[in-house]
Amino acid sequence: MIKVVKIGGNVVDNPSLLREFVRDFAAMPGMKVLVHGGGVMASQMQKEMGMVPKMVEGRRITDEETLKVVTMVYAGWCNKNIVALLQAEGCNAIGLTGADGNAIKASRRPPVHVESIGEDVDYGYVGDVTADSVNAVFIYSLLEKGIVPVFNAINHDGQGNLLNTNADTIASSVAIAMAKYKNRSPRSVTHETDLIYCFEKDGVLYDKDDDSSVIPEIDREKFAQLKAEGRVADGMIPKLANSFKAIDSGVARVIVKHARNLLGTTGTTLI
Repeated sequence: MIKVVKIGGNVVDNPSLLREFVRDFAAMPGMKVLVHGGGVMASQMQKEMGMVPKMVEGRRITDEETLKVVTMVYAGWCNKNIVALLQAEGCNAIGLTGADGNAIKASRRPPVHVESIGEDVDYGYVGDVTADSVNAVFIYSLLEKGIVPVFNAINHDGQGNLLNTNADTIASSVAIAMAKYKNRSPRSVTHETDLIYCFEKDGVLYDKDDDSSVIPEIDREKFAQLKAEGRVADGMIPKLANSFKAIDSGVARVIVKHARNLLGTTGTTLI
């Protein structure tokens, strides 16, 4: 069993919640990978520098100056702070961008038409990642040595350029790659892989203002209905879209839950 766990920027930016999560993550048995965001802190840093964060459907427009900021925040403070907290809990973690060990490559996203605003959008230095661009051999080599990879949202294109990538997409792509990967043992087996998205809510909410309105299960039809009703929007849209892609590609389970409930059983399961 391999578990790929993703935490959002609201968790990373909350010291007490982050420590609680790290303690539970360190106690989680078996092979595991952590992917983290940091968008809340990056937006705050941009504002402090007199910049205006620009988002379209939960995804950040990343010009050259924004790329420098998000790299400093994601690959710097956020990543190394999490690694230090994990080490304090006895979890031998290593912090990585996609460029480190050539772990994850991304291709720069071309301008795309966004239906919700009726315009073509150039996201700038934003990368798109697929499972095929994940170096599963390298990641597994760390896992089998008992080392826990901690990935942030910065990847590279193989041509010397860094790219900002949606962390939910990274988590999904890594989970798919690990689900498909066959190790080099004589039996050449695959590992059942779970993808767990942890954030500051107990799951996907039917009413965003009612924390008790957790939706236990969501299928594709329900997802389309929730989007049409405006019940899911912004960052939740790519999160759920990536969840269904992961299930279609061999990931055993995808669960959306509260960061405080990593070891518990509640949350929203994608089916």
